[in-house]
Amino acid sequence: MACPSYLMFDNAAYLADMTFELPCNCKPDTVSSVVWYFQKNMGGHETSVLTDFSGTVVVDSGHVRSGSSMLNRFSIRMFSLIVFRAQEKDSGHYLCGTERGDYFYGYDVDVQPTWRIVVAFVDRGQHVQDDTTEDVLNLFTTFWDWTRCDRCGVRGEQRRIGLCYLQSALLHPRYRTAVPNVTSCGSGAVPWHLRPRSHLRRPEVVIRSCLTSCQKKEVPKEGVQTISNIISKMGEKPWVPRVPTQFHKQPVGTKLILGCPGARPEHAVAWDKNSIRLYRSRFLIGVNSTMRIFIDHGNQLHIQRVKITDRGTYFCWREGTMVAGFRLSVFYRRWRRRTLYDPETTYAANIIGKSYLIIGAVFVAIHLGCCCWRRCRRRAAT
Repeated sequence: MACPSYLMFDNAAYLADMTFELPCNCKPDTVSSVVWYFQKNMGGHETSVLTDFSGTVVVDSGHVRSGSSMLNRFSIRMFSLIVFRAQEKDSGHYLCGTERGDYFYGYDVDVQPTWRIVVAFVDRGQHVQDDTTEDVLNLFTTFWDWTRCDRCGVRGEQRRIGLCYLQSALLHPRYRTAVPNVTSCGSGAVPWHLRPRSHLRRPEVVIRSCLTSCQKKEVPKEGVQTISNIISKMGEKPWVPRVPTQFHKQPVGTKLILGCPGARPEHAVAWDKNSIRLYRSRFLIGVNSTMRIFIDHGNQLHIQRVKITDRGTYFCWREGTMVAGFRLSVFYRRWRRRTLYDPETTYAANIIGKSYLIIGAVFVAIHLGCCCWRRCRRRAAT
């Protein structure tokens, strides 16, 4: 497409931990490689150059860690910028141009955080947030389509992600939106005096139960099936799903994070431990503040302070199909020198500190009670 004579910024909103792609929609035919620039605030003095000046930066998304610097989480392929596992700090302006500083196309990216997300379970009768109407702006949620059922053949769950948007006639004219006067809540088009109010609304996710049938697979011939049944009845090992399985050993007391191969935060992902379904209605992060095992909004399974009872096989479903298994073995580590930053040391210090505070509070309360009782007796005696 022809480049605009006046640089505009297309608005795009995502949820944290998602991967997004920004195509360079226009450039002169004489330009063989592009340079991407990142600027937090329009007109700011700090600008990051996202390129190796060859347009050939390639990052393996499987080795990208959440929370790492954006300079380690981007890739340029066919003039498009790809940012892996985007974080809230990645919100800002992205410009496609040349090494000399000529700009062709711009984006206004709004990455909304998951730690502030509102969760609504339809099966429990919970509802989404109501729209907010004020004098100069309207706040509402724009929902994506429902994901596919994350399991098949058994009860599964569906998610629907909603991002915060607002409508106002005071938006900056340099920002281009799909609907006139409507942009995401964290967009640079929102005037500064309206931003505190736009941040009051949070993104949300809706979860409901679902049931779908599995795709039919080739059934073994009758003779083969009969032999298989006889073998299983003769005391052989129980049936295990035929999915690629990874074996992993984890020491007791440490933290473990499992990710589903090939899955993204917007995909329908589910987790099972052996034959136990780990439903989000019980294991989603934030449902219970004391949870040791939980699923985050990026579809990763977290196991805090691993115990011997956590050993077993964890199965991962992606888009309604079981795709992988993780055989977890737990062991006790040999003696080693502890540091103040070890999770075990931090946990022990926290428990000991709370115990001393409770004992101290009980001690003081007992002495105060004794003093009050003695005074009352003296007054009664006099």
